[in-house]
Amino acid sequence: MTLCFSPSFLNIRLSKVRSCSSLQTLTFIMAGAGEDLSSFSGSAVSPTLDASNSQVEGAVADSQDTDDSKLGFKRPEMYKSSLAGTVEPYDRHIFLCYKNAESWPSRVEDAQFDRLPRLLAAVLKSRKNDIRGQTRLALCEGRDGTESSNGDILIFPEMVRYRGLTHFDVDNFVEDVLVKGTAWASGVSEALTGYHVFVCCHGSRDRRCGVCGPVLVDKFKEEIELRGLKDQVFVSPCSHVGGHKYAGNLIIFSQDSEGKVSGHWYGYVTPDDVPTLLDQHIAKGEIVEKLWRGQMGSSKERKVDDLKLQENGGTAYPNGANLEIREKETQGSSTKGNMKDSSSCCQGAKGFSCCRDERKEEKSGIENKPNAKYGLCSLSAWMETWEKDDFLAAAAVIGAVASIAVAYSFYKRSG
Repeated sequence: MTLCFSPSFLNIRLSKVRSCSSLQTLTFIMAGAGEDLSSFSGSAVSPTLDASNSQVEGAVADSQDTDDSKLGFKRPEMYKSSLAGTVEPYDRHIFLCYKNAESWPSRVEDAQFDRLPRLLAAVLKSRKNDIRGQTRLALCEGRDGTESSNGDILIFPEMVRYRGLTHFDVDNFVEDVLVKGTAWASGVSEALTGYHVFVCCHGSRDRRCGVCGPVLVDKFKEEIELRGLKDQVFVSPCSHVGGHKYAGNLIIFSQDSEGKVSGHWYGYVTPDDVPTLLDQHIAKGEIVEKLWRGQMGSSKERKVDDLKLQENGGTAYPNGANLEIREKETQGSSTKGNMKDSSSCCQGAKGFSCCRDERKEEKSGIENKPNAKYGLCSLSAWMETWEKDDFLAAAAVIGAVASIAVAYSFYKRSG
């Protein structure tokens, strides 16, 4: 098929890329001639702005200032809420390395999302009553050819990495690793070392995370480089973890000298706090209390630690020069408020959560039946493996067989 463009169309298109010299940018602009950008692999390429245009530069700067004042680190809601105790108890965090934050939809389990993430979410949900402890699923950045490639799985507190999960392996992976608690029979595990920092950059889920997260990732990488910690501290963007209003949100996983793995959550983090987190939490093993939200784990000891921090000088710890101690809330109202906020997303019940409302689904009673795990939920998970092309191919085969049967029937009658 030959595409024909009128001279006027080409003039309009080329005028938009007058300052763009890259072939990728030209491809992006030409895609507007009817090509759906979602069909391009990887993230979309944005046209390059002409740096010589001061008006454009001023507009971009104003936009950045607006974003920061409304959605970023200067937004009015910063430091307005108590942080300690805003993480509901859970036992395990799974991170699937997959593409980048720009390509993630609002919810991992969305039907229009890629096969591997939504199938993993579906199988984890269907088997949640068989998995010991409450498990959370999130995405982190994956880039083929790097330390974390697409399809890699990181599991905490086990501090283990499995390489190259595909949608064909999901059922066996969940059965072996999460249900039986054994090594994945089809994969090789690698022990994780050092500190692993996951920063929520899920802009399609909440714009505050999309504004704050990338800035924190860049700052972490800069400070890690300055301190010579590239082989000890690893930072990655991740999808929604819960608590949009506390952006910037991040989790730090590490193993202490006794082999105990912790996952500490921090909120209201700004770029100015990054050196403090590196020097105090990572270098000294001391919690930065004014930013601390809670930690992974559901033991009584963890709850005691949460309460101790809640009682330490007030319910909120604003960072910066003006430390404002607010009136302490009662334990009952604080607990109620935290439960309401944290259960709004990524806080599922009975063993699994991946940013969906568990309460509505449990009312149906399907998942609470003894044989439900091999009933509708398993069928739903299996159906997730079928793409549109798969259904069309199956329909074509069935149609061909039917046509042959009809033709043979006419042949027999005519004979």
